[in-house]
Amino acid sequence: MDLTIIIVSWNVRTLLRRCLQSLAPRGPSLEIIIVDNASSDGSAEMVRTEFPHVHLIVNEKNRGFTAANNQGLVLSNGRYLLLLNPDTVVVGDALATMVGYMDSHPETGALGPQLCYPDHSLQSSRRRFPTVATALVESTIVQEWWTDNQILRRYYMADTPDDAIQPVDWVVGACLLIRRQVYEQVGGMDESFFMYSEELDWCRRIKNAGWEVVYLPTATVIHHEGKSSEQVVPARHIHFQGSKVRYFQKHHGTFQAEILRYFLLATYMYQFGREGLKWLVGHKRPMRAERVNAYRQVLRSGLRTPSTRDSEQRQ
Repeated sequence: MDLTIIIVSWNVRTLLRRCLQSLAPRGPSLEIIIVDNASSDGSAEMVRTEFPHVHLIVNEKNRGFTAANNQGLVLSNGRYLLLLNPDTVVVGDALATMVGYMDSHPETGALGPQLCYPDHSLQSSRRRFPTVATALVESTIVQEWWTDNQILRRYYMADTPDDAIQPVDWVVGACLLIRRQVYEQVGGMDESFFMYSEELDWCRRIKNAGWEVVYLPTATVIHHEGKSSEQVVPARHIHFQGSKVRYFQKHHGTFQAEILRYFLLATYMYQFGREGLKWLVGHKRPMRAERVNAYRQVLRSGLRTPSTRDSEQRQ
């Protein structure tokens, strides 16, 4: 078996169907494992009916992106292991190109293809490891105010060409290929990350073990981006920012992590107040009420996700 593809799905039946259709045999021999995280939209039934060759695992509850991927990794048989989001479409011979590159470059432990939006415009997917400055800016109110800044240009590797094969620190996990030897050496993903930052942590562990991580733009995958998480906006904020704090706690220490956590909570307090004032003056009240509710839930969480709290208790 050349390649095992693991897809974790939650309530994206139509996109999952398109993803599986794009995996029609046309390259390496495939093993496909779907881990359904308690979808309520008929995803599991669709897979059973339309793709009977797929190995389907149906969880009784949403175990999270990381734990579900680890379920698939344990059952995998391929020489190479591909984590693939259900909101992706594999273009052309991308799978064969990725496997061929790994075969030819034994020093490469993990790689990611070029990701594109559905209109085929480029989607940033290669990164340097984040610094504290990165974490204070990226996906916060600061980025809204300071859109074009050197901190994020460096983080997103804007100083390197989009069409060049290149070593990177990490790649976005929408499509992430690793070799079995790497998985056996470093283990699966850290389940203290319910979702988000898990591929960042994994790539860091892979690089620490002496392997290269590569961005491979000669292979292309379309990525719709965030179609599961956009269904639960408060949870998306909590898990994205909470996982960011967890990453800094794990790799940079509690002091830096706590500075980051309190800063992020302060930005959400500001946004909570801003949206509340706009609601009070009657400006787009349904939208403002939705945002106020989302920010209230983030503040109540303290940006400590259940997985993060469990991890802290074990330390």
